Amino acid sequence: MQIEAVTTIPEFFEPVKQFGVVGKALKNGKLSLNVINLRNYTHDPHRTTDDYTYGTGLGMVMKVEPIFEMFEEYISHHERPWIIYPSPQGERFDQQMAISLSKRPDLMFICGRYEGIDERVMTIVDEEISIGDFVVSGAEEVVAVFIDAIARMIPEVVGKNESVEQDSFFFGLLDYVHYTRPFEYRGMTVPEILRSGDQAKIGKYLLKDALKRTILRRPDLFLERDLSLEEKAALIELLKEKYEC
Repeated sequence: MQIEAVTTIPEFFEPVKQFGVVGKALKNGKLSLNVINLRNYTHDPHRTTDDYTYGTGLGMVMKVEPIFEMFEEYISHHERPWIIYPSPQGERFDQQMAISLSKRPDLMFICGRYEGIDERVMTIVDEEISIGDFVVSGAEEVVAVFIDAIARMIPEVVGKNESVEQDSFFFGLLDYVHYTRPFEYRGMTVPEILRSGDQAKIGKYLLKDALKRTILRRPDLFLERDLSLEEKAALIELLKEKYEC
């Protein structure tokens, strides 16, 4: 899979490329991350990529020319990528979107800054994606999150597929509890069932925990979910335990 990050701060992505899941994906050849310096497509001594906005004059807007020149040069040598502009006006990013995007061969993220980008750039953008209802200074941080989430979904990047599939949100539920050694610490112990070795009972216990956490912490996710027969049975057991039926 190929990803391009178009930015005025290429140095930002150096640690992204060196560590964690993304670094591993790059090393094993499952992912290629190309950082494009937008300032290379400017033609003035100051390498300007922004200017005052028309109308109000308040704030700075990223200029259309460098982005178009970058895009035209890129597609003259490569297949056209799926172009994404991180924006609060876009659809909210979630796990299903990460899975969907991981199946595309080539993504290009345009990192906006200041008040945003010239609206004419939107004629080449395929999708706007939001990370949430808050403001950050630039999209580099947001794109780093997107890339990490997408890289995890590329087959063989994370050691075991089961590890990815059990992450929060993969199947629309929050993650269940996790423990490691020691068994007892300051009077707090690991539930005995998790040490029993009975995988069927452990699986049922963890499913009930994931359901309970989702209901209590993210009821919106639970209400949107079409429960499987196994989940319905686990929910009935939860209710029986709660009300000692």
